[in-house]
Amino acid sequence: MIEVKDVAFSYTKKPFLQGITFTVEKGEIFGFLGPSGAGKSTLQKILIGMLPSYTGTAIVDGTDMRRRDNRFYEHIGVDFEFPSFYEKLSARKNLAFFASLYSGKTRDIDALLDSVGLLQDADKPAGEFSKGMKSRLNFIKALVHDPDILFLDEPTSGLDPANSQRMKDCIRAEAARGKTILLTTHNMEDAAELCSRVAFIVDGKLKALDTPHHLVLRKSAGSIVYTYREAGAEHTGSCALEATGQDARLQELMAKGKLQTIHSREQTLGDVFMEVTGRRLS
Repeated sequence: MIEVKDVAFSYTKKPFLQGITFTVEKGEIFGFLGPSGAGKSTLQKILIGMLPSYTGTAIVDGTDMRRRDNRFYEHIGVDFEFPSFYEKLSARKNLAFFASLYSGKTRDIDALLDSVGLLQDADKPAGEFSKGMKSRLNFIKALVHDPDILFLDEPTSGLDPANSQRMKDCIRAEAARGKTILLTTHNMEDAAELCSRVAFIVDGKLKALDTPHHLVLRKSAGSIVYTYREAGAEHTGSCALEATGQDARLQELMAKGKLQTIHSREQTLGDVFMEVTGRRLS
């Protein structure tokens, strides 16, 4: 559904995006992970036709981005990080207006509102919505014309845990309906939970691309962390998972029954990002 090869872009004479190459299959949730300013949103803008002055190849749903026309926008939905709608209109009227801009069949507005917990506020002016409510309304605005591809930019930003989970459930439901989803985020937990594959992007370059599971297994070594009491105080020890048999202190504590707790610790996707890129996400 998306094919990108050797894409480069610059806002100035200094390179910004460099040599970006990847593909996204139909029904896949593909995540771009990186800190602010890494190039995630710029790449997304290239893929929706907002920045045509790139080099390389960018094809979305069979359309070369340099040759797209208005028909292309019938098939994609875009949820920018910052909401955009008419604040004096109600949520329902906003969705009805945006649905009217498309020629194809649109989705049931009340069902969309209900899916993100906004049905009870459907007739309230959008300008009276909280930040989180606006974020959820903006998300379903991208769904109203039932697009084949969704571009989501920080879809859970600013949401409380309950509504963040509701949003992630909606994203999974869209993928289950066969939608292709490209998600940009700096939230590693969201990426690990949602994405079938992720790409690390830092300073405009791809640093790694694989499934979250494979990235963690390939780049990290598990460890064992244990606690015990000695001389009236609690102490903590650790060792690599594959070296438990060689940890004399651990073996002694186990033999004497002095362990208080023991558990394994795997690195997170965020740990792997730090290892691969040398950068942390805020």
